[in-house]
Amino acid sequence: MKSFRKAEDIKVGVAGYGGAFNMGRAHFNEMKAAGMTPLAVAEIDPARRKVAAAEFPGIETYATVGEMLRKSAVNLVTLITPHNTHAELALTCLKAGRHVVAEKPMAVTTAECDAMISAAKKARVVLSTYHNRHWDNIILGAMQHIRAGTIGKVVRIEIEMGRLARPGDWWRSSRSISGGILYDWGVHLCEYILQMVDSDIVEVSGYTWSGVWAGQTRWKKDTIEDDGQIVIRFASGAWASVQITSLDGRPSQPWFKVVGTKGTMAPDWGSTEITTLDGDKKVTTQIPTPPSQGHLFYRNIADHLTGGARLVITPEWSRRPIHILDLACRSAKTGRAMRAKYK
Repeated sequence: MKSFRKAEDIKVGVAGYGGAFNMGRAHFNEMKAAGMTPLAVAEIDPARRKVAAAEFPGIETYATVGEMLRKSAVNLVTLITPHNTHAELALTCLKAGRHVVAEKPMAVTTAECDAMISAAKKARVVLSTYHNRHWDNIILGAMQHIRAGTIGKVVRIEIEMGRLARPGDWWRSSRSISGGILYDWGVHLCEYILQMVDSDIVEVSGYTWSGVWAGQTRWKKDTIEDDGQIVIRFASGAWASVQITSLDGRPSQPWFKVVGTKGTMAPDWGSTEITTLDGDKKVTTQIPTPPSQGHLFYRNIADHLTGGARLVITPEWSRRPIHILDLACRSAKTGRAMRAKYK
């Protein structure tokens, strides 16, 4: 792998500068904060290219990723595009000898992740996924208590997210583009779980229900599922479940619960509730969460490319939540649990 003398030598480009969440601007600002140099934007929408040029004067703009690769000096490309485009665009960039960061999820299928990892190794370049939520305050707080042994060994994790609401008319509501209801927030929640359970994945079961909203969005039959659940079984004996729904008007409280051998933890954005026993007396305390540190993602990328620091979000790590999601979707179709290939 080619290393760089200093972070500013890393010339970065983004593929996709869409308006949703202002992600193109957010990525460039985080890259700049890590010392890297924003250089180019590839965006199919000319109006968004104008926005990029206004927000980052002097930035090079291109209509396609291929044009950016041919004409610019970018050596790191971040993909901020719909989920089903990540694999194809990543392979194009990797084969061109560029380092690649894919927005989450890394890809839609395990096979796509495998192809991306193989291409990165062959080209001897870095491949990572923008799992900035690896450093969310909610998981940082939870991991502090797990490492301290406050609730003992993790036995069960339950996470439920959603509401009673029709999916919006954007690409995340298309099953074929997004991967389905489980992929957007589900990839973050599975990544949380993999941090908390230090054990191999044994098998995954998935359950989905479709049809309620299918006629009420622009995507018709391709609308994401209405309700989905993942159940993960680990070699340690622990298990975890993730529920994503657009049908449930009364989601459970707490929405995030970790049961251990010594107590129960309910992580939340502002504080973590811990319930343990003091003799025969139940004791519940609220402990503030530490600050989120999502900025560490690009700082780690820069440190890895310049000084060889350990890459935190490796492609193999990024593949694990995708493998879970892939197995869950296959399980939902076949009606049986799927054994894990990647542990």
